[in-house]
Amino acid sequence: MSVADDQIYEKYQAKAIEETNALGHEISQWVSERHPSHAPVIGTGHPLADIMLLKYAPQPAEVQEGVAFFGRAGQAVLKSIDRLRVDPMKLYGTLCVKADAEPTEDDIEHARQWLTREMHIVQPAMIVSMGEPALDFLNGLEFPLSRPIAYKPGEIQRWTPSIEVLPVPDIDSSLNEADAKQQFWTAFKVLGEWYENLPPY
Repeated sequence: MSVADDQIYEKYQAKAIEETNALGHEISQWVSERHPSHAPVIGTGHPLADIMLLKYAPQPAEVQEGVAFFGRAGQAVLKSIDRLRVDPMKLYGTLCVKADAEPTEDDIEHARQWLTREMHIVQPAMIVSMGEPALDFLNGLEFPLSRPIAYKPGEIQRWTPSIEVLPVPDIDSSLNEADAKQQFWTAFKVLGEWYENLPPY
């Protein structure tokens, strides 16, 4: 990467960080106003990641810390990407539903807008969609030039001209049983081959 390219990238990154922080603030305000006894759970990772990890809803550890992929799911993902030799700095993890409250229709509508904004900020080349509810949510977004993705774990599909989707089983429900864990890994490891062929910046 040339010095000029490096400077341009740094400007994009600074803008992405600013936009991600603004979005996090907006989500926190919404949740505190609408669901005062619940906590927001914000996306985490590199603001210009190549790979976006998407789950449907938070687990208790994520709610406690206010961060997506905190706890068992995050540890399992880190072990998996280490096995695949994927750079963790290429990842951004987020949730469809940003709080542990029972979502209203209004919450869901806002959650769609928030996820759409996250995708415009991060601009991932790949979305790893974990479980059918997350994929259904993704398919429900009115994202420019998107086409429906089938729930076929381990099969990379083109979602938009610039974004592919890899459906995998839900990681949270895959961690307590050996067969389910193996099914998750079988689907997830496809990401390794995709990553190896990712062109350098």
